[in-house]
Formats: sequence, C-alpha cells, structure tokens
Amino acid sequence: MSKINTATKTSNSLIVFGIPLLLILSMVLIAKSKIFEVNPGTLSFAITIDLLFTIPILYFLLIKKKNIPKTTIIPFFVIGMLITSYIIPKEHQSLLNWAKNWIFPFVELGVLMYLFYKVRKTIKRYNANAKLKPDFLFALKKTSHEILPKRIASLLTMELAVVYYSFIDWKKKRLAQHEFSYHKKSGTISLLIALIVIITIETYVLHVLLLKWSPIAAWIATILSVYSGIQLFGFLKSLMKRPIAIEEDKLHLRYGILSETIIDITNIDTIEITSKDMVFDTKTRKLSPFGELEAHNMTITLKKENTLTGLYGIQKTFTTIAFFIDNKEEFKGELEKSIVLFQD
Repeated sequence: MSKINTATKTSNSLIVFGIPLLLILSMVLIAKSKIFEVNPGTLSFAITIDLLFTIPILYFLLIKKKNIPKTTIIPFFVIGMLITSYIIPKEHQSLLNWAKNWIFPFVELGVLMYLFYKVRKTIKRYNANAKLKPDFLFALKKTSHEILPKRIASLLTMELAVVYYSFIDWKKKRLAQHEFSYHKKSGTISLLIALIVIITIETYVLHVLLLKWSPIAAWIATILSVYSGIQLFGFLKSLMKRPIAIEEDKLHLRYGILSETIIDITNIDTIEITSKDMVFDTKTRKLSPFGELEAHNMTITLKKENTLTGLYGIQKTFTTIAFFIDNKEEFKGELEKSIVLFQD
C-alpha cells in the first residue's frame, strides 16, 4: 500500500510541476526557432503572456485542491520574468517592462504584508500559551517555510530578521525565568562594534578612492559596505534579544540570528563547565560561528546526534557543542534539575 501511495504522490508531483516546466521549455524553444525570426513582434508578446501569466495561472489551477502552498505560484512568476528577459529581444520587452514596473512591486509588497500578518498571528498564538515565550525569528522562520519554498524562505527569513533587529526591535529584553544571556561577558559585542567601526572607516576611504576611477563602482562598493554594516548591527542586537532558554523538556541554544539548535533534555548525556581548547570537527561544534575569535565556557555532550542551524538555514550535525554563557553555574544547575525532572 505504501508503494502505491508513493507512486501516486510521485505521479501527482510530475503532473503539477512537469506540465508548467514543459511549457516553459517549449516557450524557450519557440523563442530560439526560425519561426520566431519570421514574426518576432507577435510571438514575443504571446511568449511573454504565457510565461508571466498563463503558466503561473495553470500551475495555480493544478495545485488548487492539493496540499501545496498557493504562494508557490510566485516563484513561477519570477522565473517567467527572468526567462522572458533572457529570451525576448530588448526591443520587444515592452510588456515585460510593464509587468516589472506595475505588477512585480505589488507582488513583493503583497508577499511581505502576508508574511508579517502570518508572523503576527503566530506570535499571538504562542502568546496565548503562558508556558511558551514568543520569539520573532522562530515565528518568522515557521511562517515563511509554510508559505514559501525552503531555500527562498531561508534567505527571506534572514534578510527580514536583520531588518527587524536592526531597525524595529528597540525594546529592552528582560530575561524571564530559565532564560540566560551570553553576550555580557563574552566580548562578542565589542568585537562586532569594532568590525562596524572598521567597515565605516574603510567604506569612506574606499568610496573616495573609487570615486576618482568610477562613480558607479564607488557607490556600488559603498552600498555593499553599508549593507554589511547593517547586517553586523542586526547580528549584534539579536544577541541581546534571543537568550538561551530552558523551556519544559527542550533546551534552546541560540546565538542571535546566526545559529541555533533545539535539544531534547532527555538527549543530554553530560554538561561540563570548561574553557579548555577543543578540536572542532563533524562531531564537535561551536554554537558561535566566530570560532576561535570567541571563547567558550560550557560544553554539552548528547546521547545521539542533533542538528545545528546556521545562517540562511545551513545545517550541521553534532554530538558535542561548546558555547559561552554568562551565568554558567546557574545555567548548569537549572539544566541538571530539568534533566532529573524529565528522566524520572
């Protein structure tokens, strides 16, 4: 029976994704054919209509009654725009340019508004449960993965999280019970501030030097540098906003928006307060992505393998994880109490 179900799902997936992809391929072949050379104007208009509207609408109809997020229609629209801009001659891209200027901005705005609506709804749902603390990144990640393809969701989550922690969340974080900070004594904040200062100085110097050669290159380099500075500022603030937490039978190890892992309390084998040098490999990881630039004062070894999630959803496995925590004795005591409680 399971083989029949698997075969049915595979067949459905081939129909849902195969038909639109086959139509996209046919549009590309037509654009490269001799027929297109005879009548480029009319065929350019027809191909543009099909790639931007007909194929996404057909895909929507194919997934209408299936358990596939309806927002996955957006990647088909974006792919259609990219392919159209590549295969259609520039002199016949008037419809494409109209879609870029008048439809795509509304699509982007609609996706962002829907995403934030879902995030707000998710946070409210978690607020309703007094035992769970609402976390913006958790809600954003959960929501974006519900409505967008995995890779796009991971990219969008990180970019929106940087904006949120950089410009929106200014409220001072007060640690709740069973929450622990890790940024006050580690020196990471000083490191990130120093990097931001260095980027600011280098941006100015680089801008002045490149301006003599190419104003466009100078402004491109400046924009990229400013963006890097904003990212670092967002990383810095997120360290203060996302504490390590023991919530019922789960240990949430967080390092701002840069990395995190959720460990089952019953999966913990040993907890050790230690600052000794360690060899980091596929089994032993560091919670902080800064590696040797940041010290650790705590290690946890697990009974079985777990997953550490980093920037843009990159995942690595581990059985031992090293990290820094401000109140290490208090944290160790609370964690040991939880282990005893949930192992009984």
